[in-house]
Amino acid sequence: MANIPNELLYTKTHEWVKKINQNEVIVGITDHAQQQLKDIVFVELPSVGKAVKAGVTCAVVESVKAAYDIYAPLSGKVTKANQIIQGKPELVNKDPYGEGWFLHIETSNPNEFNNLLSPAQYRAISESEH
Repeated sequence: MANIPNELLYTKTHEWVKKINQNEVIVGITDHAQQQLKDIVFVELPSVGKAVKAGVTCAVVESVKAAYDIYAPLSGKVTKANQIIQGKPELVNKDPYGEGWFLHIETSNPNEFNNLLSPAQYRAISESEH
């Protein structure tokens, strides 16, 4: 069973969100997502300063099986991109909630937090996919 930390928020498309402060978040993919992808071999991240829109592709992950889109959980501007995972994409598999994070977003619409899932809601979704 996947690890689903209680201090994070989630999306139906298996991204996680951690609030750093009132308007900045860290984003990555969930343990469930990395288990489904298996061996991640490449990560394409947006550039710092790029505008992202909730529900729209903002990054791409490639595994030995296929390429998958990663969707922005919130609208805003990218303030950091994790360059380390571009050189070591296996960190996403090893530590999806730590060193395997993808990007920081300065959010532009705080109301979008209402669209994110609680750990319990996400757990129900990820368990129904097994």
